[in-house]
Order: sequence, then C-alpha cells, then structure tokens
Amino acid sequence: MARVCPDGDPMFEHDYEGADDMPAHVRTALTAVNLSIPVTGGRLALGTWQGIYLWEHRYAGHSRKVTVHVVGE
Repeated sequence: MARVCPDGDPMFEHDYEGADDMPAHVRTALTAVNLSIPVTGGRLALGTWQGIYLWEHRYAGHSRKVTVHVVGE
C-alpha cells in the first residue's frame, strides 16, 4: 500500500481533511468494505485459520460504526 498510495505525497492530500485522508480513500477502494459470512449452528462458519479483521486506513482517531445484518430462514 505504501507504494500505491504513499502517506505524505502531495498528490494524495486533501486541503481540509489531513494528510491521511486521501490515501485512505485509495486504500478503501483496493480492499473489501463488506463481508458475507455464513452462520451454521449459531456460529460463524469460519475455517480453522480464518478470522475477521478491521483495518483502519487513517492514522488519526475516528469513531466507526460496524453494522451487522443477519438474514435467517
């Protein structure tokens, strides 16, 4: 990511949002922003070595909201 959208590059900087804002937009476009995971027997159907990770693309602290939508039969 540092090669594709480097931090501190003037080409990737908004005037008002800070140096880490524009690179975060590019990184978000290159990574997943939503995920569907099956639930089996009331548990997430993940493999042994699988996990769910949230990646914050900005360095400045911001509040985030995670939305979970469960669809059942």
